[in-house]
Formats: sequence, structure tokens, C-alpha cells
Amino acid sequence: MQRCQPNVLVVLTDQHSFRYVGCRDSDQGGQSIETPTLDQLARTSIRFETAYCPVPLCTPSRYALLSGREAKRAGAWSNDSVLDPELTTIPNTLSNIGYKTYLEGKMHFGGQVQFGGFDQRTYGDLTGQSAHQAEPPRPYGHPPDYRRLLAEVGETGIPESLLQETRTVEESISTLREHRHADSEQPWFLCASFSRPHWPRTAPSRFVDKHWPDNVPEPTVSGGDTDDHPLVTACAERTASSDLSHAEMMRARSGYFGAVEYIDEIIGDFLLRLDDSGFLKNTIIIYTSDHGELAGEHGLWEKRTWHEAATRVPLFVQLPSHRENGGMPERLHTPVSLLDLYPTLCGLLGVEQPNGLDGRDLSDAVRTGTEPDSEPVVVDCFGMFGNDDLHYRMVRDGRYKYVQFRDAPELLFDLETDPLETNNLAADAEADVTDTLHRLRETVNESLHFADIDRRREQDEQMASEYRLATPKGGPNQYHMSDGRVIDGDTLLYQPHVITDDPTAAYHDYPKQESKSSRSGND
Repeated sequence: MQRCQPNVLVVLTDQHSFRYVGCRDSDQGGQSIETPTLDQLARTSIRFETAYCPVPLCTPSRYALLSGREAKRAGAWSNDSVLDPELTTIPNTLSNIGYKTYLEGKMHFGGQVQFGGFDQRTYGDLTGQSAHQAEPPRPYGHPPDYRRLLAEVGETGIPESLLQETRTVEESISTLREHRHADSEQPWFLCASFSRPHWPRTAPSRFVDKHWPDNVPEPTVSGGDTDDHPLVTACAERTASSDLSHAEMMRARSGYFGAVEYIDEIIGDFLLRLDDSGFLKNTIIIYTSDHGELAGEHGLWEKRTWHEAATRVPLFVQLPSHRENGGMPERLHTPVSLLDLYPTLCGLLGVEQPNGLDGRDLSDAVRTGTEPDSEPVVVDCFGMFGNDDLHYRMVRDGRYKYVQFRDAPELLFDLETDPLETNNLAADAEADVTDTLHRLRETVNESLHFADIDRRREQDEQMASEYRLATPKGGPNQYHMSDGRVIDGDTLLYQPHVITDDPTAAYHDYPKQESKSSRSGND
């Protein structure tokens, strides 16, 4: 491969809703927040204003993003899902054409496969609620108290030098320095994955004090005619949203605002250091998040629902030519999906994309700043607190958003006239939407059968029993070394505890062929 191939940097955050970027105007759903780093990146990038996550839940969305496949085909059901080692991912494809691929930080992999196709990973997942994230503290092994996670937010009790975001930056820069020393001509692909603004919604005091108590905007929308929908009720109970006082809710919002502004500063420092060291020369930069955050909208927190705040995310794609020419400040409004990133990268790099990807190639839109053709965008969620009736598929098609559940009332919103999703047209006898409802029902029925989900999930549960995690959940932070060793990150530097030094046993002891015969591959 010739060195003219660009490097690729993906900056991934967790739970960053599209509303919380300073450059998004209020008439486009933006909140009053200061994110100078992301604003500057947006000004010199192609900015997809209507980008949706594949799944509004951490692990499934990340599997779908990395594999370019819808949740049902990626085996992405819940945060306990196991990554199928046979699933082709973005780093697999780039490694095959000569890239060195690196992952630093959080990725939420389940099972033995902790690399996900990446060549090297020196700073691994935060297992359970430990290792630079657990605030407020809770008894070891107990499930999280969601009310405390909402009500007890504010200043982090962890020194900034030890926060997950700081460690991810340091490990990323060290990795690229080592890469340049080993082979300065080899292109690299780095995914730097940060934990915030995901709960516990804490940040250094300078960010928290800025917002609390006098500078916290109210939620964009308090409710609507779907407040009694079974999924809304289930999510409210799960996150204890209804138990919060107004003051506690606003305190939680201040924590989220502070976490967003903190991660913006971290990303700014990261990009500045990369630029000063020459690492951004001839580098594609992509910024996005795995899903959004309700942050009190509709009286809810976290994600999982169909609402825009939970399913829409920032998506900026910057080519080297954009930086060199002062940027191409184009805002593209056609709905797109994070599933499109895999084929789009293939298009930008001139690589034939693997068969079976569900996304589409947006490379022409990135190069020229022109709107892509409008196509339906799909969002799924099959991890619903054990209640299969609430499994759903959402379709964004033009101005309409349609949501079909396994066994719960369907929803239809006209986002052009009702951007806050307060009027369910599917339940409005006076709404003239019969043809639209029929068309969108058919779109879902032709592409998804909930019975198929049950069969595929059973196959993946069998796979999960075969690909057990190398260390138990809630265990120590792990450094996953390129030679396969797994080191306890909380042990002494000069006397590290090696959890395993046999890469075959730890990560490649996959079932023999006959044990895979019950599975149907990636489909």
C-alpha cells in the first residue's frame, strides 16, 4: 500500500445526544451549551444533522456500528451480548489492506473477543462499575441504584489524571508514537472511545459549578400524548425517573451538561496534541456517539426509547482536504445512520466493501457536501428489561417517524410539524395518515419478523456460553496487550498481575466447527 492512504481517527463518546452541541441552533432542537472543540470540528467537517444510532443502547449500537449490520444480524440484543468472532468489522477490513488498527478505551465488548478485529488494544473496557468510573460508590456486586445515579451527581471524586478520558488520551498518543517509530509509512486506524457523558454524569468542579444551580435549562419537552405508553412506563420505573424531585432532576441535568463540556475540553486537548505532533496530517477525523440521552425529556432518563433525544447523535466527518481548504461547512439534513460509517469509510479509502453490510456509502456526500438520496433509516431495540412485548423497530422516512412494537401500541409522528413528538398520529382518529401508516407498516413487516429475533437470540445465547469472558464482570480494569496477555490494570507497575498469558486460551479458543453448525452465520 502506498502511504498516500489517509489515517483514520474515530472519536467515540457514550450517550451524547444531538441536542447538546453548542453549534446546533435552538430552532433545530439545540440546547444552550458550550462545546468550542466540537463547534470548531463541525465548522470544518461535513455535518450530518439527522444521524441516528442503530440501537439506543451501548453494546448493541457499538456492535452494529463496527460491523455495519443491523442489530438482528450483528447479534446485538443487550449489554450482555457477546461479539461473534466471525463477524467482519471495520478494523478487519482495514487490516486486510495494510492498516495497523488500534482501539483505546471503552467498547463494551462481551465474551472472550476483546479486540473486535483491532490489531492492538492497550487500554481496555471498564468492567462492571469499576476502574475510573464508579461514582457514586456502591456495594461490590450489587446492581446500580438508578435513583442515586440521578440524584447524586456533581463533582467527580476522582483526580482528573486518573479519569477514564484522561487515560484514553494518554494511551492513544503513546500508541501512535510507538506506531510512528515502528513504521512511519504504515497508515493507521485509531478508535479513541470515551466513557462520558454517560452516567454517573460527574465532571471536574469547574464544569459542575458553572451550571448548578442557576444555569441549568429545563428539558426541551416535558411530555406528550405517549406518556402512558408501556415503554415509557417501563423506562421510568427502570431509571426511577418518576421518583425525582424537580430540584434533583435539574441537578442531574447540570451533571450531564458538565460531563458534555468536560468531554469537549478533553477532545480539544487530544486533537491539539495530535496536531502538534503531526498525527493529524493526512488523517480523516470522525466524531460521533453510540446513542443519545433523554436527560429529563418526556420525564425520562437514559436511552432505549424511540425519542429523538435518545436515538439521534452528532456525526461529523472531516477529510484532510477540509482542513487544508479551511473547511467545507456543509450541513446535510437527509436522515442517515451510523450503520453507514462502514461502507462510507470503504468508499473514502477506495476499498471494496464486504458483502452483507446494511448501511450505505455516503462518501460522495462527504467529498462534495451534497445531500444523499433519501432512504428509510432503521433503529431497533430488543433489550427491554426482559419484556419482549416492548421490542421495537423504528423507521425514519422523510418527515415521518414510525415505531412498531412486538405487542404494544404503534406510533407515528410527523417530525416536520411535531419535532418534539408530542402527538401520536397513529392514535389520532382525525389524522389523515392511513396511506402513510400502511406504507410504513409494510416497510417494517418486509424487513423484520419478531419470531426470527427469538430464533437468532437463542443461537447467540448458545454462542455466549461458548465464548465466556476471560475475567468476571465487575473485575479489575484490564490492559489487553497485543500479544494476547490480559493484565490487571490496578496492580503494581513492576509486578503486574497477568490474568492470562496464553492468547490461544484467552481469546482464540473458539468452538470447533461442529459446535458452530447450529448457527446461521452473520444473517
